[in-house]
Amino acid sequence: MSRPNVIVCLCDQLRAFDVGCYGNDTIRTPHIDRLAKEGVRFDLAVSNNPVCMPARSALLTGQYSRTCMGYLTNYSDGSEMPEYPADNRDWLRDTTLPEAFKAQGYETALFGKWHVQPAPNLVGFDYALFPRVHHRHTGQTFVENTGLGDVVDGFSIDFEAERVNEYLAQDREDPFFMYYNISPPHMPLADAPDKYLQMYDPDEIPLRPNTLVGGKLAYDENWFKIYLWDFLYYQEHLPHTKQLPEGFDLRHLTALYYGLTTWVDDTVGRLMANLEAHGLAEDTIVVFASDHGDNLGSHHAFNKGLLIEESIRVPLIFWGGLAPQANTAQVAQLIDIMPTLLEQCGAEVPDTVQGRALGPVLRGERETLEENGAFIETSTGAIGLRTPDHLYGMQLEKDLRTISNDGKCLYDLAADPYEQRNLAGGTDTGLEADFAQQLEQWNAQTPWLGEQNAG
Repeated sequence: MSRPNVIVCLCDQLRAFDVGCYGNDTIRTPHIDRLAKEGVRFDLAVSNNPVCMPARSALLTGQYSRTCMGYLTNYSDGSEMPEYPADNRDWLRDTTLPEAFKAQGYETALFGKWHVQPAPNLVGFDYALFPRVHHRHTGQTFVENTGLGDVVDGFSIDFEAERVNEYLAQDREDPFFMYYNISPPHMPLADAPDKYLQMYDPDEIPLRPNTLVGGKLAYDENWFKIYLWDFLYYQEHLPHTKQLPEGFDLRHLTALYYGLTTWVDDTVGRLMANLEAHGLAEDTIVVFASDHGDNLGSHHAFNKGLLIEESIRVPLIFWGGLAPQANTAQVAQLIDIMPTLLEQCGAEVPDTVQGRALGPVLRGERETLEENGAFIETSTGAIGLRTPDHLYGMQLEKDLRTISNDGKCLYDLAADPYEQRNLAGGTDTGLEADFAQQLEQWNAQTPWLGEQNAG
């Protein structure tokens, strides 16, 4: 393909463990599984920061969140964010993925969840259709390019899919880059079509072994209500959010999560069918990924943002013009998407990009790159190094610059995939010392937004 169309399809809070092609025999994800069967699936893919805004900002810039945002969470140092989305470019100052494609003569379009600062038009999008409220699937207000937007009927995911299809149907001379964001399976899990809410029997849902701690299954009434209703519970305090359904437990919660994951899969299938219908499939690269995972009760933790596999492991599939491959050796990361796509399309990768082009692996020339690991930041101040077989972590002090002597972790994921035995400070001091040196060097040399590189 010369100058192919490119679609980055990103869903929200889907961990790799709950996709069929990643080994889950219960969930039904035939369309994502098809992408994996026909494309290149990275078994070991991670989010560089398992929180929405930092992860999405990292993907769009190929940079760590400290570099492109200047902070590690959705909010800056505890202060309030400016009006959303901001009309100034204090964040994402370097070349973004849509800007790089635009420089190559591509049309650029955003559909679905944005949750990035600043406004889409300031970072390279010719067209943008995005919801003003991040976490609701009905009664949603959509902004078209600028303004306050309008409330749309029905489910927002269906509205976005229809508008995506209208975009694909247009006649155009130039190729396009599309950033298509599907909001589920992020909460609110109760705000979805009945088909998906009733799709899975809670009694048949498998749970990860680390959801049991001290013989007790993870349970948290407050978090369960957030998962079901999100801000309608904790902010609006609506009457229907006051009580959980009778007998509601982690299996019921996970069954709903599975249902919304299949909703994502059906939406991906709709996208692929529309590409075929409009004669675009043979000239389009599709990347499917998620911004981060979901703890879903593992280690009795919920939501995301932790330096654990459930938070950081995501699906990552490249489809289009590639020999099928399931790569189980290379650690891929969100910041690799930008340089990989630009290289595949014959475009120059900006010097500001901190990720690596995965092209040699995609093309089957190599099983791994020379650099085979991923550095991870978190909103809790934990930083980590994920290698093919291990996860090593340290904790930053409150200044987010100094490494603490506390909070170290080391997991042998080949022997202990559920991270139940912390080996830090144990007998294998050579391995731990090597990981520590790599992480300390990365922390010292990776610049924060507005600061000179300390390396």
